[in-house]
Amino acid sequence: MDNEPILRVVFLRTELGREPVREWLKDLDQDDRKVIGEDIKLVQFRWPLGMPWVGKLEPDLWEVRSRLKGGRSARVFFTVQDGEMALLHGFIKKSQKAPAHDLELARQRRNLWLNR
Repeated sequence: MDNEPILRVVFLRTELGREPVREWLKDLDQDDRKVIGEDIKLVQFRWPLGMPWVGKLEPDLWEVRSRLKGGRSARVFFTVQDGEMALLHGFIKKSQKAPAHDLELARQRRNLWLNR
């Protein structure tokens, strides 16, 4: 990897000052946090990336795809603007398709970030 990141990673902060992705990561075990963090760093240093690491969901909304131990998967939704990779929402995947409420929450947070 190059020494300079292509994107600067930032956590979306809600109007109440919460950082949902940071809070979610803190609740995970150390091994899961490490895998997800390494995957985010890969995207940060090698943007733009495609499958299997990054999936584009819709305009200005992507997901970092992480494979965790035990055959589990995690997703971190993000948007990119002005050289920043804003982490919007994270969850452990339990089905093939992203749950509608997770996708809608990521859309709301993307719109909040892009219109700040």
